[in-house]
Amino acid sequence: MAKINYQQLLDTALKSVVKEALIHAQFNGLGDDASFFITFKTRDPGVVLPDFLRIRYPDIMTIVLQYSYNNLNVSDKEFGVQLTFDGRPFFIRVPFSALVEFKDPSTEFMLSFRPQQTPSQPVKEENIELPLEEKPGTVPDDKRVVSLEEFRNRKKQ
Repeated sequence: MAKINYQQLLDTALKSVVKEALIHAQFNGLGDDASFFITFKTRDPGVVLPDFLRIRYPDIMTIVLQYSYNNLNVSDKEFGVQLTFDGRPFFIRVPFSALVEFKDPSTEFMLSFRPQQTPSQPVKEENIELPLEEKPGTVPDDKRVVSLEEFRNRKKQ
């Protein structure tokens, strides 16, 4: 008899919380102070990302849904959203299985997910990337976060 994988059950349940939050945003929008920081693995199967972003963020990327996003669509297995980079709109699709972290700093809410193990590529404990320690409501100071302000400022100049 196979053992119950409680970590996988827990991750699936927690990802349904992310899905429901995104569905709420899809139909009701985000409040004035709300924002979602969504970190995902860029090379996971099913991730749709422009090539230039995949080159900049070869392993992991954080997107921020706050003011300027369009066409947020949520399904049972993934979500898609249109974001603007370098003044041009691009559609990004992320399966829930690719999620690493979800944060809503306005409520100091955060979920972290363990990488999925596959029989062909066992994940060693020392290779698991741990979430950054940060104060709620702050932006991590690393290259994982895509700052939309950077692109807005270029467009205004």
